[in-house]
Amino acid sequence: MTVDHGDDVNAVGGSVRHIPVLLGEVLEALAPAEGDIVIDGTFGAGGYTKAILATGASVIAIDRDPDAIAAGRDLEAQSGGRLKLVQAPFSTLDDKVESADGVVLDIGVSSMQLDQAERGFSFRSDGPLDMRMAQAGLSAADVVNSFKPGDLARIFGFLGEERHAGRIARMIEARREKRPFERTLELADAIETHIGRAPKDKIHPATRVFQALRIFVNDELGELTRALFAAERVLKPGGRLAVVTFHSLEDRIVKRFIADRADTMTGSRHMPEAQARTATFRKAGGGVTAGDAEVAANPRARSARLRAAIRTEAPARGDDFSIFGLPRLPGIDRPGER
Repeated sequence: MTVDHGDDVNAVGGSVRHIPVLLGEVLEALAPAEGDIVIDGTFGAGGYTKAILATGASVIAIDRDPDAIAAGRDLEAQSGGRLKLVQAPFSTLDDKVESADGVVLDIGVSSMQLDQAERGFSFRSDGPLDMRMAQAGLSAADVVNSFKPGDLARIFGFLGEERHAGRIARMIEARREKRPFERTLELADAIETHIGRAPKDKIHPATRVFQALRIFVNDELGELTRALFAAERVLKPGGRLAVVTFHSLEDRIVKRFIADRADTMTGSRHMPEAQARTATFRKAGGGVTAGDAEVAANPRARSARLRAAIRTEAPARGDDFSIFGLPRLPGIDRPGER
């Protein structure tokens, strides 16, 4: 398993104009039509929502970032009642509408969040060590300054696949005894000084640690798993699910979910105890990636992958987190971790 960390622009935030990734492919997978109700679980700057509205469909757009919701109010006002904005985690999407014809999720941090130094996602510009999408709860500074080094190493190692996870965690423990980490550049510079950076290195030594902290603080993998189960509950028969991911941890979760839900056998197919079950989704093609032209126009698209599925008439199976193999990470007791 490898994580596509990308270059510094994609991983920690250069100044990138927000462009919806794989937009044509997402619309093809969703096939929205006039009168349909589509849930955009990751509203962001509204790129997918605007395109879906243009087809005549209505959209329930969800985002846990209050800034994203505030920025979308004009679009909501201009929609003629076909757009409803909801500030909430997308894992609760089935609480916002009883049924839907489509669900789209664009996983990860938005370019607008990365570009705002005060949000603390990026170390290209100095800012508070924050990283909270919802602007509430445990911050990255809280994690760095209070977690045990062994716990930090697990977070950096699993969520960032940082090979120096243990060394960086021990360095953080020693440094924070003198003064807590408060700023993004403090942490990034400390990591670079401790680990070093060879001229051939394409990414900054702190990139993987920042990725891991962001994913952990926002419980991004847990949110994704819960959102997939919620989509299974809310989608009508024939309803379509489209998920765009940006690294392999996310993509593995989506791929496993679709494969499990499209599988009509439980247990090993080669053992007598295997039993038939009804598929709740039908796989709609394989993983779709961006073409050369889109990558040239939008570097963020380079690591994007779209997976899609179509809901069957079978009842939802329930929240079986064991299919994902997610580890129990420290600090927060979250559903789905074990």
